[in-house]
Amino acid sequence: MIDGTSRSIPAAVTAQPQPSTAVDACRAAPKPHPRPAGQDSYTISEVVALTGLTAHTLRWYERIGLMPHVDRSHTGQRRFSNRDLDWLAFVGKLRLTGMPVADMVRYAELLREGESTFEERQELLEATRRDVITRIAELHDTLAVLDHKIEFYAGARRAPERHSA
Repeated sequence: MIDGTSRSIPAAVTAQPQPSTAVDACRAAPKPHPRPAGQDSYTISEVVALTGLTAHTLRWYERIGLMPHVDRSHTGQRRFSNRDLDWLAFVGKLRLTGMPVADMVRYAELLREGESTFEERQELLEATRRDVITRIAELHDTLAVLDHKIEFYAGARRAPERHSA
């Protein structure tokens, strides 16, 4: 018992999640890029605006090896491509999984090494997937506790009204 509430979990919360009707982001047609291939030269400020990342983060990603080689203009300014935007979108998904930066960098290194690293890349992604499933279960349990507490407090506010009649 916590705060006068028991730990029973409402049935609605313990039910298994229903299949999503959302489109699978990996199987859906990719979003069109702002510029067509061949004309896809973006400055760092344009990439900042498109991705929501900071210029500092983009430079850091490059410095630690998370970004593949970023082209430079004749004056040395970074020029990003549609492929770079796709990679940054994927890195964003990896960040959401909670994958450590070191693992992301390792994945990028493996990717650059080529097809001979498919198995190691798969293992890295499978380990991350297991971590995500564990976190989802923990969040589901946490949601159940929150829902129960909300029900408790809503019931406690209604209780005095029942006695006043």
